[in-house]
Amino acid sequence: MAATSATTFSITSTIAFGPKAGQLPQSKPSGVRFNSKKSLVSFSGLKAVTSVICESNTSFLNKESCSALRSTFARKAQSSEQRPQYALQPQASFKVAVLGAAGGIGQPLALLIKMSPLVSALHLYDVMNVKGVAADLSHCNTPSQVLDFTGPEELASALKGVNVVVIPAGVPRKPGMTRDDLFNINANIVKTLVEAVADNCPDAFIHIISNPVNSTVPIAAEVLKQKGVYDPKKLFGVTTLDVVRANTFVAQKKNLKLIDVDVPVVGGHAGITILPLLSKTMPSVSFTDEEVGDLTVRIQNAGTEVVEAKAGAGSATLSMAYAAARFVESSLRALDGDGDVYECVFVESNLTELPFFASRVKLGRNGVESLISSDLQGLTEYEQKALEALKPELKASIEKGVAFAQKQAVAA
Repeated sequence: MAATSATTFSITSTIAFGPKAGQLPQSKPSGVRFNSKKSLVSFSGLKAVTSVICESNTSFLNKESCSALRSTFARKAQSSEQRPQYALQPQASFKVAVLGAAGGIGQPLALLIKMSPLVSALHLYDVMNVKGVAADLSHCNTPSQVLDFTGPEELASALKGVNVVVIPAGVPRKPGMTRDDLFNINANIVKTLVEAVADNCPDAFIHIISNPVNSTVPIAAEVLKQKGVYDPKKLFGVTTLDVVRANTFVAQKKNLKLIDVDVPVVGGHAGITILPLLSKTMPSVSFTDEEVGDLTVRIQNAGTEVVEAKAGAGSATLSMAYAAARFVESSLRALDGDGDVYECVFVESNLTELPFFASRVKLGRNGVESLISSDLQGLTEYEQKALEALKPELKASIEKGVAFAQKQAVAA
């Protein structure tokens, strides 16, 4: 979500990249010389041990960009007559666990995470069919080691020493099914998995994808509280897909360059609780009342649009995996020390009277560093009414999650 700029920098010998290559982070640059009109924002934590010259105007998975799919490089042999040819040797240092890695979201998500140069180990967990996924991914020539873990007896091992835990586990929506219909099944799955996280990697960032997020995040919070390890700065409900969709639909509607579009989305992650703040769109663009209504409804119902298009064969797995990978990459960059990482996400919040709320936040090494309250200031009349209208439904979903977790605790 951070702004990008064309930037040139160098480290001893040189390699050239095209204008879409991405941005280099500020963290631990070691001998980097910058020559830029604007400060460098990010390059998804990619670190070079040899010289680099890079001209960049986008970042890996932090903007809608095909530069996400970077190749890995190997240093090539050279003779004294040859021009030196160097490549990037990423110094990967973070462990990521995907719980539900054999599912429709888990598999493409694991692939995208495998491509991150910041990941040293990728732990794939599921109750079945995960060995084949891990074997397949292990053939990709990117730095991270892939390990598979099957069944409850191996869950603890999958979580030991992990920095980021991503939970897409659960059942997907089917035609006619609302996110609320998923509650009884997915609530128990999230509860069980978060209990294991609390016992084995309590300091990890926890990314909840399992729907309904408006309820599963409060469930996770209650479980962590019961375990005595709750850190609200490190528990996230991944709502990035709403931003991805909003950016895409607005760019299409207004014929804008997609990489430049940024629409903050606040509220929750279901139906009318999803509120795109079109008045805050960057770059600034005007909308008619009809366009605002149409775009808002389409963004809110985009999941249903996919479910119906797949005619019962699945839900939004690929776009969800892409959006989740973007948030994972942002988290890794923040953990790596990038000081300019912003994403919209569902977290414990004091921006409204609701205990949890999705908004734009600044991420740092310890999780949420600040909530961006300015996005909720100066709203249009339409947005203000929509914000008030979503609160009762979001409040009910949050309370349902809290009540479930507390009931389970009493029963135990």
